[in-house]
Amino acid sequence: MRMRDGLLKMLGLCLLAGVLVAGILFPVVGAAGVISNEASDTVESMSSDLADEPPPLVTTITDKDGEPIATLYKQYRIPTSPEQISDAMKWALISVEDRRFYSHHGVDWQGTLRAAISNSSGADTQGASTLTQQYVKNYLINVTYRDDQLGQQRAQEQTIARKLKEARIAIQLETKMSKEQILAGYLNVVEFSRQIYGVGAAAHAYFDTTPDKLNVAQSALLAGMVNNPAVNDPWNNPERATERRNAVLDRMVDNRKLSEEDGERIKQEPLGVVPDGPNKPPSNCVGAGPEHGFFCEYVEDYLLEHGMDEDELLTGGYTVRTTLDKVANSAAKESAEEQVSKNQENVANTLSLVKPGKDRHEVVALAANRDYGPDANAGQTEYALPSDIANVTGTGSSYKIFTAAAALEQRKVGIYDTVQAPSSYVSRVFSGSPAPCPFIAPYTRGYCLGNAGTYPSSMSLQQALATSPNTTFVILEEMVGMKPVVDMASKLGMRKTMASNAATGGPVDPNGDSDAVRQSQAQFYGPSENSPGKGSFTLGQSPTSGLELANVAATIMSGGVWCPPTPIGEVTDRDGKPVSIQEEPCEQAVPEGLANTLAVGLSKDDVGGGTSAEAAAAANWKRPMIGKTGTTQNNGSAAFVGATPQLAGVAMVFRPDLPNGGLVDGGPGNVYASAGTSGNMFGGKTPARTWFGAMTKILEGEPVLPLPKSDPAYERSGG
Repeated sequence: MRMRDGLLKMLGLCLLAGVLVAGILFPVVGAAGVISNEASDTVESMSSDLADEPPPLVTTITDKDGEPIATLYKQYRIPTSPEQISDAMKWALISVEDRRFYSHHGVDWQGTLRAAISNSSGADTQGASTLTQQYVKNYLINVTYRDDQLGQQRAQEQTIARKLKEARIAIQLETKMSKEQILAGYLNVVEFSRQIYGVGAAAHAYFDTTPDKLNVAQSALLAGMVNNPAVNDPWNNPERATERRNAVLDRMVDNRKLSEEDGERIKQEPLGVVPDGPNKPPSNCVGAGPEHGFFCEYVEDYLLEHGMDEDELLTGGYTVRTTLDKVANSAAKESAEEQVSKNQENVANTLSLVKPGKDRHEVVALAANRDYGPDANAGQTEYALPSDIANVTGTGSSYKIFTAAAALEQRKVGIYDTVQAPSSYVSRVFSGSPAPCPFIAPYTRGYCLGNAGTYPSSMSLQQALATSPNTTFVILEEMVGMKPVVDMASKLGMRKTMASNAATGGPVDPNGDSDAVRQSQAQFYGPSENSPGKGSFTLGQSPTSGLELANVAATIMSGGVWCPPTPIGEVTDRDGKPVSIQEEPCEQAVPEGLANTLAVGLSKDDVGGGTSAEAAAAANWKRPMIGKTGTTQNNGSAAFVGATPQLAGVAMVFRPDLPNGGLVDGGPGNVYASAGTSGNMFGGKTPARTWFGAMTKILEGEPVLPLPKSDPAYERSGG
């Protein structure tokens, strides 16, 4: 019986050997009829990929000067050439994984047959894989099928078919790559746990060194990890990692690459890894830190919205040089924090800065009082406060800019023409009053409002922009029509804002069951082409992107030329070649004369009785500028829009967590969310102080430039 079992086993081994030889030699001799030409093409393609296609790399985000601020990746990997890897690392890996690496040609026949004999069944071919074969398998798992769980399973299944394919690719690979290239290729693609791939990243993450400086002890630890990175993790399982390292040292002694005496001495050394886990950068914008994280997030979102795939961004090894000015961003954050503490509950104070221009509008800074990060208990947030459309908040009278621009466009009024400013007004055109109108019958269209302060009954449009009477701009809305006002907001820069929220929602239903119903509808539905909508549009009740509003100011200061607010300076691929980004072209949104005249019309907010004059005086502001404040009903949010010829920006303060209610401004550093439904916040307070505080520092030493000259055609109506 024993002899018969031995003969059967020998027969099975001979059969297995024949299958292996026939299958492995197929790429060389053709083996017509055994495997299809399609399969051969697959083998050829895969071996070419391993020889020529690099694995996923880290994308680096930098500031405008090329200084890194963050890394984005799925696999933390630092590319390493053969000469950048220490001999100790090479021999540690070879000794434990493939002692005959330099003598075989991709498949170790001696090891394969020995493994087959030692297995209980001739059909089981696990074990005896060469480093070249392991390179193939790790490439399939970590590169080709990195996001395909089924593909990863197939790349690891213990079948003759998989082993045959792996072996055939390994043989072909050795005709395309030198042994040193294969060894480095393996060490660049293999996993070392915790998103760490390749020996370059592992040397840095585990020992804070470079792969050329890895010593024997360090190399033995890393070489011991590759067969089971999670189990051999030195932080989670130091005893297992030590045992495995020492086993590698024994193999190095057996392979005559280490003396027995040195091996025993090194076994007594500690693992030597960096304390408290691997030394690797975060894989997302948290790595940009509390100050620059908001900018990094906008860069990532911008690239994804402008033609780059997420997987491509996280694995392509790009270098993204942004337009971030660290000095300006620091000044913006410092000013935001001076006004509102970073830990102040339910208060966000933001500042978004854009550089005007007729060929580009570069985003310079995106800052907030709150730190960027995942720790909510420390006041951190990963919500894009300075750039996203703020949820259930508005920027108040800053939207009067669009009404004024639309009126200028239609020549209904010029900046020096007289406009009416009654203390209260009842519109029969609009609906959606914030409270029941006492002079309007129920169920009929009407919108009544009053001014927040005392004003003369009439004034110039320029003075109205500086002092901001509400009734004036609702009357102008009636003269111009709602659609031109909404269109103007979009043309000047509020493109995502207008396309994505209540500003362009469905019409208000004039036949609602009650005033309450109509008011509720008015809260959620704004003006559209086919409806007069709610007159409060010009009072800025709609959710708004602070960055887009800053770009509106940049458009005005660029002679009416709109460009997308871009954070991108240049993108290069892993080889340093430029990568084009699909950005929208700049366009002449409004005539240059209109934009220049609007700038002059907005030039009095910081002086005289302007709404930001007090904040400007406190900052000792002396430069020509445009400005417009805004405050929402109940004083729950406020904004200041301002620009000089060099830089445009918007400061916003709002309640990001519990939006319903007011904000209280008790002076710099004493701003908080009101427990009641109202507060005392205005755009001329916290937002204006934030804007002037930052811009005074940022523009220090820069020349004082004049505003553009107005066009007489827009100075008077019908001009």
